[in-house]
Amino acid sequence: MQIETYGQQMEVTPALRSHVETRFERLARHFEGDCEIRVQLALEKPQHKAIATINVAGRTLHGDAVGPDMYAAIDLLVDKLDRQLIKHKEKQLEQRKGEGLAKSGVFE
Repeated sequence: MQIETYGQQMEVTPALRSHVETRFERLARHFEGDCEIRVQLALEKPQHKAIATINVAGRTLHGDAVGPDMYAAIDLLVDKLDRQLIKHKEKQLEQRKGEGLAKSGVFE
């Protein structure tokens, strides 16, 4: 899992970078292969905004979150992406099960 963190018109401190990496490690349990994550942190006064794009096999997931501080925005963003990854994984499992039924001749 590769995580690229950058700021839009702000400097990303080592503490913010570390927080992003520890929170996004939670998402690694949903997929086995490599993935690329791009996280953009921005300050839109008075709100803090975090935007992320995840490239997994055959799919690109996008999420954004706004919070009163940057740490809260990152936490909200990880929660949103976690739900998206779970939904994506369920869809993949349903497609695999559906292919098995169609090949077995049940629906003929």
